[in-house]
Amino acid sequence: MMQTLTVDLGDRSYPIHIGPDLLRQAGLLVPHLQQPRVAIVTNTTVAPLYLSTLQQALEQAGVQVLPVVLPDGEVYKTWESLNLIFDALLQHRCERKTTLIALGGGVIGDLTGFAAACYLRGVPFIQIPTTLLAQVDSSVGGKTGINHPLGKNMIGAFYQPRVVLADTATLNTLPDRELSAGLAEVIKYGLIRDAAFFAWLEQNMTRLVERDPAALAEAIAVSCRNKAEVVAADEKESGQRALLNLGHTFGHAIEAGMGYGNWLHGEAVAAGTMLAARLSLALGWLTAADVQRIRTLFVQAGLPVVSPDLGVDSYMDMMGLDKKVEGGKIRFILLQGIGKGVISGDVPPDVLKQVLARAALDD
Repeated sequence: MMQTLTVDLGDRSYPIHIGPDLLRQAGLLVPHLQQPRVAIVTNTTVAPLYLSTLQQALEQAGVQVLPVVLPDGEVYKTWESLNLIFDALLQHRCERKTTLIALGGGVIGDLTGFAAACYLRGVPFIQIPTTLLAQVDSSVGGKTGINHPLGKNMIGAFYQPRVVLADTATLNTLPDRELSAGLAEVIKYGLIRDAAFFAWLEQNMTRLVERDPAALAEAIAVSCRNKAEVVAADEKESGQRALLNLGHTFGHAIEAGMGYGNWLHGEAVAAGTMLAARLSLALGWLTAADVQRIRTLFVQAGLPVVSPDLGVDSYMDMMGLDKKVEGGKIRFILLQGIGKGVISGDVPPDVLKQVLARAALDD
């Protein structure tokens, strides 16, 4: 059964369709095309699983399809991969009304969206996320970009899709580790703004890990509804949208410090969220019982709750490159209770360093 939500951005509003076997429903995509020609950008893992299904559905609807298959992995979220997309588009004389379709996880979505924002100064694009993390987070909201050796997602653009198609059946082929990584972003919504959802997750995490279809559909829908509301209120992250980065300041440092791809994004966000929770505890904003609830839920989701020991100085250096730095100060997303995220640029350095010094300890 399909659910449809809307990201309300005025004349740039777009639907999010959530349900099983949507890849076969070209009628959900065709109304959003400006011409009957698309380029499907995917990777070497997803292409054998789902490219032919989507391509056949579109071709049967009279749409010409150009497949562009990239190597798989966070390590390929680079200028080089971006240029592979541009090479294919230029070689096949793709025009300004050609729509790019991202078929894959967060890396493919971010690369394709950034390519769409740049090619011919902007062409339409569509998100078809095939991982839980992408379905609940990265495919919605228009953040696109690539990584730099010095920082994750430091080069990119805000560029909204025309439609998001979250086919829940694609999660059947998702490795357990990738499913867990997606649950980190699901938990995030409960922590920053939806205490009732956090409590629901505590009751239903076993069902989610076991891939119960109804539980997954509910978690995706609630996550997307939360994301859509935040994006509609603050599209360009000038204020409250920054709350969606809970755990990401620490997490991005972990990803860069460990080498892109060694920790999955969701794994780094989980460990980073635990650091944010412990920092919130040190500031007197969270109780020890709150921190324990958060830890327990991450453990149930199969996620790490301890960060790698990168060293305090390395953490500080890498976090200094975070996109939320303002006036030389790192703005942290912290918690004043479960369901109440806050943005703070006034964390005492000594308190922060004490938390980082114990990053690799589970206490």
